[in-house]
Amino acid sequence: MFERLVAYLDSVKARDPAPRSRWEVLTYPGVWAVFYHRIAHWLFEAELFFLARLVNHWSRMVTAIDIHPGAKIGKNLFIDHGFSVIGETAEIGDNVTIYQCVTLGGTNPTNGKGGKRHPTISDEVIIGSGAQVIGPITVGRRARIGANAVVTDEVPEGATMIGLKARSTLVPAEQWLKEFIPYGTPCDDPCEGVREVSRDCVEKLEVELKALRAEVEALRAGREPAPRSGTDD
Repeated sequence: MFERLVAYLDSVKARDPAPRSRWEVLTYPGVWAVFYHRIAHWLFEAELFFLARLVNHWSRMVTAIDIHPGAKIGKNLFIDHGFSVIGETAEIGDNVTIYQCVTLGGTNPTNGKGGKRHPTISDEVIIGSGAQVIGPITVGRRARIGANAVVTDEVPEGATMIGLKARSTLVPAEQWLKEFIPYGTPCDDPCEGVREVSRDCVEKLEVELKALRAEVEALRAGREPAPRSGTDD
């Protein structure tokens, strides 16, 4: 048990340059939220639902992180800063990093459909600040969800999702970013070439627009003035 705790604290420290020691990591609300969730989930699995909810409620009050007792969480989950929500049927793999204000949300509860409603997050995924991952979708292994992205579709392995609604900046497997990316948002866009192509397209459109304007001005200059009413041709 002690070795597992040390390994967990070291995994957090490896992803966050701020703490100077393991003791400092122990003050993180995300660490305590995961600890309380282990208790709440054990009670939930034992069908002691009310007690599980009490633990969940206490955890939410002291950590500002709301993890439903039914959620399944793997090893070394790091919730940095907090203020996140993880739904009942969410499943999280190993070595996942979630930054502040993230929601792993469910589908419309008013349609009366139960079952799997929340996303499945595979191993080594990074979810950036403010991201919303909604519905019973799967986020593939090593995927990165950029800050404030809204993800409602399946995410391929190794993809980086950005925007609203999120789009993939999927790159070839041999080029995927193996290093840890803070906030899941690369400063160097893995699809820089796509942006270059877009820039070229805009420049071409500007050149064409300039040429069309010149043609219109030439036509206006060459047009004879319309004859006035009542005058000779």
